[in-house]
Amino acid sequence: MSRPALMLTGESLLPPRAEMEALADARHRDPFALLGPHPCAGGQVIRAFLPHALGAELICRNSDQLLAVMEPGPVPGLFCAWLSSGLDYRLRIHWAEAVQVTEDPYSFGPLLGEMDLYLFAEGNHRHLGHCLGAQLTEVDGVPGVRFAVWAPNARRVSVVGNFNGWDGRRHPMRLRFPAGVWELFVPRLAAGELYKYEILGPHGLLPLRADPLALATELPPGTASKVAAPMQHSWQDAAWLDRRAARQATGAPLSIYEVHVGSWQYGADGQPGNWASLAGRLIPYAVEMGFTHLELMPVMEHPFGGSWGYQPLSQFAPTARYGSPDDFAAFVDACHQAGLGVILDWVPAHFPADSHGLGHFDGTALYEYCHPFEGFHPDWNTFIYNLGRTEVHGFMLASALHWLREFHVDGLRVDAVASMLYRDYSRKDGEWIPNRHGGRECLEAIDFLRHLNDVVAQEVPGALVIAEESTAFPRVSGPTHEGGLGFAYKWNMGWMHDTLEYIQKDPVHRCYHHHDMTFGLIYAFSEHFVLPISHDEVVHGKKALLDKMPGDRWQKFANLRAYLAFMWGHPGKKLLFMGCEFGQWREWEHDRELDWCLLEDADHAGVQRLVRDLNRLYRQSPALYEQDSQPEGFRWVVGDDYRNSVYAWLRWSREGRPVLLVANFTPVVRRDYRVGVPLAGGWQEVLNTDSSDYCGSGLGNSGLLRGEAVPAHGLEHSLVLALPPLAVLVLEPA
Repeated sequence: MSRPALMLTGESLLPPRAEMEALADARHRDPFALLGPHPCAGGQVIRAFLPHALGAELICRNSDQLLAVMEPGPVPGLFCAWLSSGLDYRLRIHWAEAVQVTEDPYSFGPLLGEMDLYLFAEGNHRHLGHCLGAQLTEVDGVPGVRFAVWAPNARRVSVVGNFNGWDGRRHPMRLRFPAGVWELFVPRLAAGELYKYEILGPHGLLPLRADPLALATELPPGTASKVAAPMQHSWQDAAWLDRRAARQATGAPLSIYEVHVGSWQYGADGQPGNWASLAGRLIPYAVEMGFTHLELMPVMEHPFGGSWGYQPLSQFAPTARYGSPDDFAAFVDACHQAGLGVILDWVPAHFPADSHGLGHFDGTALYEYCHPFEGFHPDWNTFIYNLGRTEVHGFMLASALHWLREFHVDGLRVDAVASMLYRDYSRKDGEWIPNRHGGRECLEAIDFLRHLNDVVAQEVPGALVIAEESTAFPRVSGPTHEGGLGFAYKWNMGWMHDTLEYIQKDPVHRCYHHHDMTFGLIYAFSEHFVLPISHDEVVHGKKALLDKMPGDRWQKFANLRAYLAFMWGHPGKKLLFMGCEFGQWREWEHDRELDWCLLEDADHAGVQRLVRDLNRLYRQSPALYEQDSQPEGFRWVVGDDYRNSVYAWLRWSREGRPVLLVANFTPVVRRDYRVGVPLAGGWQEVLNTDSSDYCGSGLGNSGLLRGEAVPAHGLEHSLVLALPPLAVLVLEPA
């Protein structure tokens, strides 16, 4: 039972006035030292700080029985009561608009386990999305939300939201030293609550921060984090996961359709689709087109849509623009059941400077480097992750694993790897800081990437990690135990630049740039490559892929068809950005859907049919993919006919079955063109980009072609072919 009310005002039941004032001013670093139950005078004193409350009472934990009326303290908002030892209680708080009954957040002990804190500080907590952030849980049988956030240099951290009027005085958190993690259990909160953190930094109050470990967010332009419900999706993709490693091996076909989710195709209401509607349209389309994988531009929550997702602030939360985390999981599951893999673009290099984000998170350079020569990116006006700090290293490692494990994603394409590898990337002399050896390499980023790839291989076998890397850094896809970075694949940016430079030239000038199409074979087998025609090549004045092509309308389409077939026949996995598969005329715009109406035109429909047929031929012909990374899988037959701009080459399967490809990059028909072949007997034209099926001129080589016993190009047999204008032929032994 309670003591007489007059005793509650005694100084022995109150902390020093300076501490009470610090609490009232939201400056107190250790609210648990004042609030909640504390031994006192043979019982326990209960203190609660409830600004703007009209009154408060203590009631029995398991009933509405009144235990004590709390008396106001000398500081406005502070209430105190005395209880006998061992009595469990709840708070009944009288607000102007309602009466609230809840457990006292300051009656619960420390929440996070010592092992969680140790692994986090070590940078090796691989389930961080289930540890920090807002976690629905029960403590002592009471449901609620456990909040935890890393802010080691803060003087005070509070969780704020609608549940406390966004008042940072209401729910200040406990600091778990030495990990620098602040935690608090707020009873009776449920999924869907919006929240942020109010942080008092070393130099004053900071703007409200979103949760770096949020699993869900509100819809932009709102910037609050959201308490996420546990994932409810029941996965049905076990068969896919069992076969995934074989499907994604270097000797398997990999044809990737790159998609910006918000602008692929709008719904009947003229608005961007959501995950459910995309599952009904995008998945069947990609399957019909013969692609093996979808690659989604970043779906992590990002404040600015114009960044296309490449400036994310929520590395654990799918954007709310297209639905809930469960909706995204259902989309991935539907892809797998349809035989499609899913790759996500992922950005561990940098993050935006929005005031609610990670920059100077606790008033100090926490996630980023302190010095602007290291911590600020001049190209993108973004902060650079300090991957040399163990907590940041572990944060990004856990993010990668989160997408791969929680959402069954099949791979991550790591954005801007080149900017991570070099300290002088895009910087002038005197504007960068050398590493500890005096060199330009960013050693901590290199260590992170190697660790990332080793951990993914161990934790998620068969998943891909792909590098967008544009320099000659050695062994990007080499094993880490041999000194490589350990990526599964590297984007072949050199091939992309060289071949696009060539194909944009007028055919009359191509003879002077013949090497642009052959140079890539000098290094084609030094890495495991993806050939990327990505979104970056069809924006910012670079023109759409079709519009890059020279000549009149007919020549533009013919050039595009020939270029795509050259790409599909070249060693390396394939990646094509949406809209390129049917020859969109205009550059891509993130806030406008693709021009699907173009498919009413025969030329555009012809390009689309060609890409479909290239994908089908590619998947049916092991010679076109099995030995992408082995030099024995490729041979030039004609590589030096610059006068005619003709190329011919062989691809070989592991079993020795060849495919012959012949390209004519001039608008001149080459009749009776002799090409060496490795086998006598019949050969058959299995694809011709000039076919009338694709709105070409219809010139080609029909019927069975006989290999003549006439040596040519170092081979014992040869074929005499008609080479259509601006076209590629694909031939196989009959």
